[in-house]
Amino acid sequence: MNARYIALLAALLMLFAIVAAASEVRIKDIARFQGFSENQLVGYGLVFGLQGSGDGNQILFTAQAIANMLNSQGIEHDRRNIRTRNTASVMVTAILPPFVRPGSKIDVNVAAIGDATSLQGGTLLLTPMRAPNGDVYATAQGPVVVGGFSVGGAAAQVVQNVPTAGSVPGGAIIQREININLQNQNSLTLVLDKYDFTTSARVAEQINIRFESPIARSGDGGSVEVLVPNDYRGKIVDFMAAVEGLTVETDERAVVIVNEKTGTVVIGKEVRIATCAVAHGNLTIQVSTAFGVSQPPPFSEGQTVVVPEQEVTVTEETATGETEATVMMVPEGANIGEIVQALNALGVSPRDVISILQAMRAQGALKAELRVL
Repeated sequence: MNARYIALLAALLMLFAIVAAASEVRIKDIARFQGFSENQLVGYGLVFGLQGSGDGNQILFTAQAIANMLNSQGIEHDRRNIRTRNTASVMVTAILPPFVRPGSKIDVNVAAIGDATSLQGGTLLLTPMRAPNGDVYATAQGPVVVGGFSVGGAAAQVVQNVPTAGSVPGGAIIQREININLQNQNSLTLVLDKYDFTTSARVAEQINIRFESPIARSGDGGSVEVLVPNDYRGKIVDFMAAVEGLTVETDERAVVIVNEKTGTVVIGKEVRIATCAVAHGNLTIQVSTAFGVSQPPPFSEGQTVVVPEQEVTVTEETATGETEATVMMVPEGANIGEIVQALNALGVSPRDVISILQAMRAQGALKAELRVL
């Protein structure tokens, strides 16, 4: 066995190892523990300090909110004199992560709900952030960061991105925590991001192998029930970290995703096709019209008229522009590489690939689910 053969064999083994490792993922990347999810918060607020780009006076709830704010500060006012062009009503949203404590800060997003044209330069007034049950879990306040602008005059206007939406980085302070008791947990449930019976069974198998005990059971294609071992009672966080760090080989359905709006085609590795012949060409029909003038002889009673002359040209080409038809035979069981190679040989564009795949699916040669976005 010469050195060149040994080097080639080593390179092949390394390639196979990389491919095998690439098909395995951590459990934490494909599943999550049930009961420790994020929560959504929402609130109504006012953004002040705008340069005339706020709500108009016809937005009555903005004027009412300003009046309520002034009343809460003990300021007497006449509501008829309130002007709202420097103020905008906004909805404030945020994501409350699990296990946060009072005093922690999170980002919030703001979006205008009136007819304000821009929130640039504004400051969000103190806004209570509520959960769906109505409880206040955070309060938000601070300068609004807008990733766009809107400038113009009476005859022209330039708008970049969306100036009526922005964010307040670290603008919400947690006032209340969600109590989660981990130490008394005797069992946990892993929820897969995408349901699949094969992947669910493999996750349970890997957990049982790691802890050398049948503590995991696949309840269905989307969840795995896990019992906490006696050695980890009182150390539930260590057990969860050990489970999340395990790697498992996932299984995927044979799916082809096509987006006709952008011409994007994504073919999964499990896609197979039956033996079929593919011929694809472009049929171009061009209709051109030339306008001629019919001039009568001098001193005659005729009239000068415009006469349209139409010419129809039909051109049929293959996708590569050749004059002869191109037929490509695709063998049965071809994988993604062979499919792409065959389609490239026809010289088709991504939009042509969409038409070909739809025809294959209709004929029954495409052994995969075809999803059109």
